[in-house]
Amino acid sequence: MNMMNKRLSDMTDWRRSLAPWEHKIAEPAAAFAHIRKGHRVFVASACAEPQFLMRALYDYAFNLSDVEIIHLLSTGNITFDNPRFVDHVRFNAFFIGADTRTMVAEGLADYTPIYLSEAPRIFRGGEVKIDIALLQISPPDERGICSLGISVEAVMAAARQADYLIAQVNPYMPWVHGQSEIDIETIDALVPYAEELIQWQSPEPDETARQIAYHVSRLIEDGATLQIGIGKTPNAILPYLLDKRGLGIHTEMFSDNLIDLIESGAVTNENKGLHQDACIASFVMGTRRIYDYLHRNPQIQLYPADYVSDPAVVARNAKMTAINSALQVDLTGQVCADSIGTRFYSGFGSQVDFIRGAARSPGGKPIIAIPSTAKGGAVSRIVATLEPGSGVALTRGDVHFVVTEYGIAYLYGKTIRERAMALIEIASPQFRPALLQEAKRLKYVYPDQNLPSIEVIDPEQWKVDVRLGDEKITLRPIRPSDENRLQELFYSLSEEDQFSRFMGHNQRFPHRRVHRLTLVDYCNRLSLVATAGPEGRKIIIGIGTYERSPYDNYAEVAFTVREDYRGQGVARSLIFHLTEIARRNGIVGFRADVLKGNKAMLNLFHRGHQEYGHGDLQTRIESDGMLSLWYEFNLPVENDDCNVNAKT
Repeated sequence: MNMMNKRLSDMTDWRRSLAPWEHKIAEPAAAFAHIRKGHRVFVASACAEPQFLMRALYDYAFNLSDVEIIHLLSTGNITFDNPRFVDHVRFNAFFIGADTRTMVAEGLADYTPIYLSEAPRIFRGGEVKIDIALLQISPPDERGICSLGISVEAVMAAARQADYLIAQVNPYMPWVHGQSEIDIETIDALVPYAEELIQWQSPEPDETARQIAYHVSRLIEDGATLQIGIGKTPNAILPYLLDKRGLGIHTEMFSDNLIDLIESGAVTNENKGLHQDACIASFVMGTRRIYDYLHRNPQIQLYPADYVSDPAVVARNAKMTAINSALQVDLTGQVCADSIGTRFYSGFGSQVDFIRGAARSPGGKPIIAIPSTAKGGAVSRIVATLEPGSGVALTRGDVHFVVTEYGIAYLYGKTIRERAMALIEIASPQFRPALLQEAKRLKYVYPDQNLPSIEVIDPEQWKVDVRLGDEKITLRPIRPSDENRLQELFYSLSEEDQFSRFMGHNQRFPHRRVHRLTLVDYCNRLSLVATAGPEGRKIIIGIGTYERSPYDNYAEVAFTVREDYRGQGVARSLIFHLTEIARRNGIVGFRADVLKGNKAMLNLFHRGHQEYGHGDLQTRIESDGMLSLWYEFNLPVENDDCNVNAKT
């Protein structure tokens, strides 16, 4: 029997299951008579909101005085946003949704900033006393046990602490494994009413979301445990994960798109190290598809948020990869997630809990994934400083990865200068010059710091992964944020190698020298770096550079490879991809000035001629033991991207 048929079977004669508790059945108005002046009423969260009870409460509201309604996230249609309710009912949102955002902004509702993991604790501890709780539950089983269904995050704690429980019994509420059981004997008033649960559709991803998702997917390893939030980007990540293996799920919110990961075999939960038999969450938002899938399915289990979102519990999962969004990130790495300036927009949810938990997980990766702009591209989300009044959800010490549609910035353990440059590089191109000027004004970067030109092409198109034996390396155009790693490469060379490569002893590689190598224009001057290692801790193991002559469209080339990576094909990969780009940019051939004793460069240049050259290799002996070599490419130039007459 499939999940849907099982669900329909369990809904048959559901009212009959209430017969032993017929004395508890009440009309809403009779149940609401227990709400006194000044009472605090908790309403079950998100898609578990009891709609029938809320509609009835709306009609009953003028019988109430100074009643506070608490909800973690409202997704229903009843908001009490009419000023007529001001002396009767007032909302208090623990997380601001779209339906309460205007109410909070206009002072018609309250907002309580709190981590989701701590919401159950403040109910149990009495900091927020719950007088009445409105729940939505499944019909009871033969033991008289019901399920809270799709929302247990703080609902269980509120139900246990409330003085009076009112529950809408709804056969559409699935029975969920984990810690969702509630004894019908503890419920004071039962209101049977069958209706479809609130359905929430994940936003359709746009091209920006798909680009962000691609970059995020590069950070997700086989065997990782995932926490994925809601929105366009999480929905867009799905296609990039279907070929992953051994993934696990430990997240605050579960939705439809994760079903495909389970059914594809990508999610097995076998590597998590905690709850290796199930996907773990604390609430569900989605369509009837996920509600039917969830019903009596031990593969998905819901637990209260003070367990699921506890950073110490999160950290017990192997390779915990937490993917969350934000509103703004400043150049030092501070993240604003709940307000736009002084205007409250959303809330903390479990973002901070999972980011900090992932940071402590073995192999964990805390990720902030955001579009680079807002308001149709008019506003940058990467900012020099947060807008005044903005709340700092994550400090600059919490943030590891920031991802936009333009790439990945790794901030953990980086200086303010390195952070600022890495974040400017993934900002939208039109905002980068202004961000750099602000970074200079704030003394975050060198006074002479500059950016490469990006007016001609998108340098990301030349990023490529290459497999060398058992190791995968990445070739890509150099970035200004590579400066420190490039210095490390050059200083790793022996004195002999430095002499051969730079034609002199006692070489120094200060900022002004290395910085120039990063100021490429992608057409007349380009450097490709080869990087190895895990994302965030990659090192530069090689660099290949060309610079076009303004006179004959040949380009001068030079290559450097770390000693411990030589003989593995790094230089060969660099010259191959540099040749492809040079041809595309209208360059007709390569030239190099090489010391006679530099056998590695001579061999590489000869090999380049053999594989990519046309005609004879040209050689001229210069003074001081130098050889000048050049060859023409064996295929015609393409000249797609650059003006060949442009000068360096």
